[in-house]
Amino acid sequence: MNVDDMKAEIRDANLSYLMLAQQMIRSDKAAATFRLGVSLAIADLLERLSNAQLLKLASTSMMLARFRFDDGAILGMLTDHGKDSALARSHAAILMTGHTVEDIV
Repeated sequence: MNVDDMKAEIRDANLSYLMLAQQMIRSDKAAATFRLGVSLAIADLLERLSNAQLLKLASTSMMLARFRFDDGAILGMLTDHGKDSALARSHAAILMTGHTVEDIV
């Protein structure tokens, strides 16, 4: 994959993420802020973006969505395929609720 292809893939992923985020926020802002891991202020900004602004933001050369955790234990819980995988995913969700939401400054 060359650099131009990678940038196009990032743009497409960003646009999909932004459109989904905006739809989630408009549908249920409280649930969206939790699921997206964003503050209410960021949710309000995303909700108000026009289509042109979404496209411009999606065209940046860096991924806008990122993993909400840097803890390998949580990642392990989310990807566990054992018999207690549902319990592990629930436990991981509980642990992630304790992480602070980052604001864009």
